[in-house]
Amino acid sequence: MSVWTAPSKADPQTFDEALARAAAGAPGLRASALGVDAARAAARAAGRLPDPRLTFGLDGFPVTGPFTGQFDQDDFTMLRIGVEQDVPSRARRRAERDIAEAQIGIAGAEESVARREVQIATGLAWIDLFYAERRLAALDDVLKTLEPLWNTAPAGVASGAYRSANALGPVQLKANLDDRRSRLVADLEKARSELARWTGDNDPETAGAPPQDDLDLAALRDGIARLPAVRVYGAAARRADAEVDLARAGRRPDWSFQASYARRDERFGDLFSVGASVRLPIFPGRRQDPVIAARAADALRVTAEREDAERLLTASLRSALAEYATAHDQWVRSRDVVLPNVLQRSDLETASYAAGRAGIVEVLEAFTAVANARLDTLDREAAVMRQVVQISLTYGNTDR
Repeated sequence: MSVWTAPSKADPQTFDEALARAAAGAPGLRASALGVDAARAAARAAGRLPDPRLTFGLDGFPVTGPFTGQFDQDDFTMLRIGVEQDVPSRARRRAERDIAEAQIGIAGAEESVARREVQIATGLAWIDLFYAERRLAALDDVLKTLEPLWNTAPAGVASGAYRSANALGPVQLKANLDDRRSRLVADLEKARSELARWTGDNDPETAGAPPQDDLDLAALRDGIARLPAVRVYGAAARRADAEVDLARAGRRPDWSFQASYARRDERFGDLFSVGASVRLPIFPGRRQDPVIAARAADALRVTAEREDAERLLTASLRSALAEYATAHDQWVRSRDVVLPNVLQRSDLETASYAAGRAGIVEVLEAFTAVANARLDTLDREAAVMRQVVQISLTYGNTDR
């Protein structure tokens, strides 16, 4: 009978720590690493001579004539045992080794692609959790500030200072803020579960600051050709070239050697035989040349796909940088223009309320506007940081 125990709470993790935990424990990365190990193990057997074959049989057994069915009366009857070894051409074996080496490169490049994808997903999950925590804290701070004011309007109505309708405004404002808090709590749990998926921590929390907003645009543009997604095509091109060489090796003869020992009746003596056979690549126009043409077309296809991938990544980077620039400008305006203006309005409404020139509803509306502005600013900052992470981890050339 098993006893369930509550999972231990993980220590808060910085952005880089989250990436490191994901890289160390993501099951998908372990699978990719095993793929590299498999390719390396298979490469050790590539280009080797095939296994020899053991041959045996009964030769010259009479089935007609005076010695029918008699094993020891005919000097041609013998029991034979031998070995046979195929020897492919050197060009074929070299091409097989090149294919195996290229496969190691493909597996390694695919592992780098998988690692990059895990980094991106982990980084975005960390950013989402970081800003979900900050949004919830900001809203709780506003709600705590407004808590003494919620009952002020009903009290003012009871004293005759406000009209009855004024008591309904604060109720609606509080309900709206409570609704928004419920959504923020849900967003927090969703972000926490997503980060837990990649880091393996049961209840992750963030620590430290998000990455610096310092994208090196020139380095990003110049590094497209070195990205893992492009290196995969480079490894695939090497494999395609090796497969062309393997197809061309079909034009060269492959050999096979045999040796056998035949046991006969003692009156006639035993026999030893050796021999060889060779595959004749005749009529290459019908056999080898079409295969060579097909493999050459595959090699050209891989080259075209690589060029297409580079163009796609370049266009995607330009689009991402344009979106980043727009989001950054919106964040700066929200932080430096909108939020200070709303804070100033809140201060003025508070001062007017203290002087008796404004009602409680106006004060509550001003503070609600502050909450909305702070959350909107955090939303815009989070959008910028998500794009910073997405761009730097997708198009950056230094694996974290």
